[in-house]
Amino acid sequence: MLDVRRLRLLRELAVRGTIAAVAEALAFTPSAVSQQLSALEREAGLPLLERTGRRVRLTPAGENLVRHADAVLERLEQAAAELAGARHGLSGPLRIGAFPTATRAIVPAALTVLAARHPGLEPMVSETDPAAVAHALRAGDLDVALVHEYDFVPCPEETGVTTAALFTEAMYLASPAAPAAPLPAGDPGGLARWRDAPWITATPGTLCHAMAVRACQAAGFTPRIRHQVDEFATVLALVAAGQGVAVVPQLGVVDHGPAVRLDRLPVQRRTRIAFRSGAAAHPAVAAVTEALRAAVPAGLAAD
Repeated sequence: MLDVRRLRLLRELAVRGTIAAVAEALAFTPSAVSQQLSALEREAGLPLLERTGRRVRLTPAGENLVRHADAVLERLEQAAAELAGARHGLSGPLRIGAFPTATRAIVPAALTVLAARHPGLEPMVSETDPAAVAHALRAGDLDVALVHEYDFVPCPEETGVTTAALFTEAMYLASPAAPAAPLPAGDPGGLARWRDAPWITATPGTLCHAMAVRACQAAGFTPRIRHQVDEFATVLALVAAGQGVAVVPQLGVVDHGPAVRLDRLPVQRRTRIAFRSGAAAHPAVAAVTEALRAAVPAGLAAD
């Protein structure tokens, strides 16, 4: 009989690529992970991994077993959801991940709804970059999370993770409030007129950074980045100080004052609710999903 816990380790190895990364994510030692995977190979009766020095990769049999592991783990999530549904009342911790603008603009109202409807739940919120959500969900560090994608940066499909649409928001070019230059032909958002200006973007490796760079590239240039800041309130303060221009989502447009000009761009950001595959019917996941939908601010396009 194949051990489900070992199947989970094999799937994480397929996703993360190294035994060290699996060990770090799941709070094991590398030697413990190696021992468990060796035990899984004995259970399977044939090699699942090919080892070359310190590197390891899955054999065809290992890759096929990972596909079965995905299905098994999803069914286990469904079973857990059914068991939770048979109990009376929701209680216990609920780990929620959210990116900063959603943590400020969406999550507090959702927590108010949850407290009123399910006082036994204990929501625990942590700010989590969307790029890290899938790993955190699979590792069990989060139960539900908010992620986002942009027109130029679609959200990749992640093994073991399912998402549901929540809302769509507009994107704006933030620039110093000065007389506007004429818009170049073929540049409806006005990005090309700022090709020679300094730019303020999020830090590299984030979806926000990739979105800004790709939007500029679509307008025919690569931005000259001066500042790298993740908090949009700070980004707008830098724009107001004449330090550059930036692309800001609707939820990030707060307290910008008269020194900042905002021009709507033909780009959108879409926020989605993410959870482990098979967990959609879990009462706690369903409860937080309903609360998040109820908390979407007026003026945003609910999906």
